[in-house]
Amino acid sequence: MTARTWTTLGSGLFLGHLEDLDGPSLLPGWTRRHLVAHVHFNALALTRLASWAATGVESRMYGSREQRAAEIEDGSRWDPDVLRSRVRESAAALAAALDDLSEDAWRAEVVTAQGRTVPATEIPWMRAREVMVHTVDLGTGVTFADLPADFTAALLADVVAKRAAAGEGPGLAAWLTGRAERAPDLGPWL
Repeated sequence: MTARTWTTLGSGLFLGHLEDLDGPSLLPGWTRRHLVAHVHFNALALTRLASWAATGVESRMYGSREQRAAEIEDGSRWDPDVLRSRVRESAAALAAALDDLSEDAWRAEVVTAQGRTVPATEIPWMRAREVMVHTVDLGTGVTFADLPADFTAALLADVVAKRAAAGEGPGLAAWLTGRAERAPDLGPWL
């Protein structure tokens, strides 16, 4: 499958598990409402990147880390029906923005929230990671075993590459190859 297909599948999976937003999530310090608000604002942020790619006018994902955190906190307090509606609308808007990108726009470079310069072709992968992983994080019964195997393989390759670039590769390699009894202490993934 392609990242765009994973984005579509992951969005459907995520949006299909929003019944009980008042339950706990699997992420420390975040409720399910926090997760849904985050996924909503992530769609808006990635739509800004798609706009940047389409127009050439710089449009960063977020103004700052503080702005991103404040948006998520504010969104987590919205009425559950409003939150569900907004996350559906932002997912649809992102899908439409991606559908409208020209061949040239897909090759345009944009900057991620982590400061990496990437071609717009990375936007669907960025979204697929968000919706697939955060569906698991909702804690509603979906596990990594429920995600497409090819997505999980691509996710593992991405995570290992980022961990290796951050200097965490040796400990992770030792553990993954059965040469260490316990997993290494790892910092945040993204």
